[in-house]
Amino acid sequence: EVQVVESGGGSVQAGGSLRLSCTTSGFSFDDSDMGWYRQAPGNECNLVSAISTHDRTYYADSVKGRFTISLEGKNTVYLQMDSLKPEDTAVYYCAADPKQPAIAWPTTVLSCTPPRQYWGQGTQVTVSS
Repeated sequence: EVQVVESGGGSVQAGGSLRLSCTTSGFSFDDSDMGWYRQAPGNECNLVSAISTHDRTYYADSVKGRFTISLEGKNTVYLQMDSLKPEDTAVYYCAADPKQPAIAWPTTVLSCTPPRQYWGQGTQVTVSS
């Protein structure tokens, strides 16, 4: 059974940091690139960051230099978020897709919900000014 579970969300003030974690079971990172999408109320669902099975990374322009994606072992992916801004407030979803590499993932989809297969249920990040 495939499971994708996020943790680490919360509330911080602008300029603060959070680290999101995503633990998977039922598949390994040998089989799939990993990434994070986010969606704020009234906005579309956007790809924030991704990492390939060869450790190549992607970052949306809005988070470059502030967020870092990394893998630990074969089942955990992190998103370190520094210098957080109020506009980073959103629900963050851990995502995988064994059928296509992250380079082929859409950078924007209409909605993150309902979560797709190989996606988690989301974790809330709130940044206050």
